[in-house]
Amino acid sequence: MLENILPNWERGSTEFFNSIIQTLQMTFGSFAISFVLGIIFGVALVVLKRGGILQNLILYNILDKAINILRSIPFLILMVSLFPLSRMIVGTTLGVSGAIVPLVLGTVPFFARQVEVAIAEVDRGLIEASTAMGLSATAIIFRVYLRESIPSIARVTQVTIISLLNLTVIAGAIGAGGLGDFAIRFGIQRHMTDLMWVSIIAILIIVNLIQGLGNIIIKKTTH
Repeated sequence: MLENILPNWERGSTEFFNSIIQTLQMTFGSFAISFVLGIIFGVALVVLKRGGILQNLILYNILDKAINILRSIPFLILMVSLFPLSRMIVGTTLGVSGAIVPLVLGTVPFFARQVEVAIAEVDRGLIEASTAMGLSATAIIFRVYLRESIPSIARVTQVTIISLLNLTVIAGAIGAGGLGDFAIRFGIQRHMTDLMWVSIIAILIIVNLIQGLGNIIIKKTTH
C-alpha cells in the first residue's frame, strides 16, 4: 500500500528527513536571534516615541523608518540582495548558515512591530503610577511593559514563528535547503508528486504543532 501511495519514497526518504532538520534549524535558529532583537527594537519604539519614558524623537524616527523600509522589501529580493552580507558574516550564501542572515533581517522588523503593538496595550495608568513611585526606566521596561504584555507577546511570537517557517520555504527555492528545496527538487523538477505532497503535509504538521504549543503558552500566561 505504501508503494502505491508513495512510489518514490525510498528514493527521497533520506533527503526528506534531512530537509525537516534543516527547516527546523533555519526556523528556530533564526527566531532565537530575531526574538531578542525584536524585543529590543519593539521596546525601543515604545519608550523613544513622543511621550515615552525615554523620549528621543531622532532615534525613534531613524528606527521607525528603518523598520518600515525593511518590511516593505519582498523577502526573495531581500535575500538575494543580502548575499554579500551573508558571505561576509557566515562565509557562504548556501544552506542553513547562508539563510540565517536574511531570515533574521526579514523577521526582526515584522516581530518588532508586533512587539510594539503588544507593549503599547499596557495600561497607561500603570506606567504613570510606576513613574510616580520613582521606578527607573529599566525597571518600568522589565517590571511593567514586558511583564504585563507577556500574553500578547506570546501571541505575536506564535504568529512570527509560523511566518518565519513560510520564509524558510521561500529560502529553500534559492539554495537554503529544507522542505522548500526538497519540494522543488523532487516534486517539481523530478515530477515526483507524491514527495511534494509529503513535504506539504510535513509543513502543515509543523505549523499545527507550533500553533498548539503557542496556544498552551498563551493560556498559561494569560491572567
